[in-house]
Amino acid sequence: MILFNYVASFFLIVLGFYTIVTKYNLVKTVIGLSIADYGVNLLIISIGFNPGGTAPIFTPGEIDPSAFFVDPIPQALTLTSIVIGACVTAMSLALVMKIHEQYGTIDTREVRRLRG
Repeated sequence: MILFNYVASFFLIVLGFYTIVTKYNLVKTVIGLSIADYGVNLLIISIGFNPGGTAPIFTPGEIDPSAFFVDPIPQALTLTSIVIGACVTAMSLALVMKIHEQYGTIDTREVRRLRG
């Protein structure tokens, strides 16, 4: 099961980067950026998975040497990454709207200032 998560996250990251590099439509580029972000989030959560682990919420009487807990740091990083990803997507779409206002197109081949 955990191997499937790693394969799926690798696939999402590669698909996102492929979309960013090969598509000329700016909206599709923003979608590719979001897909890569989802793949990174899945990878972080998969790394932090601990089979049989319990939540790290306990009282002093509940601690025993055989109990082990799930690391909460990857979950916190993923929540932060989700918020940052939503903000980056919103900002990117706002820039795409401004480019469309200025140039009348969202095709990167036709926008002269976006040529490398």
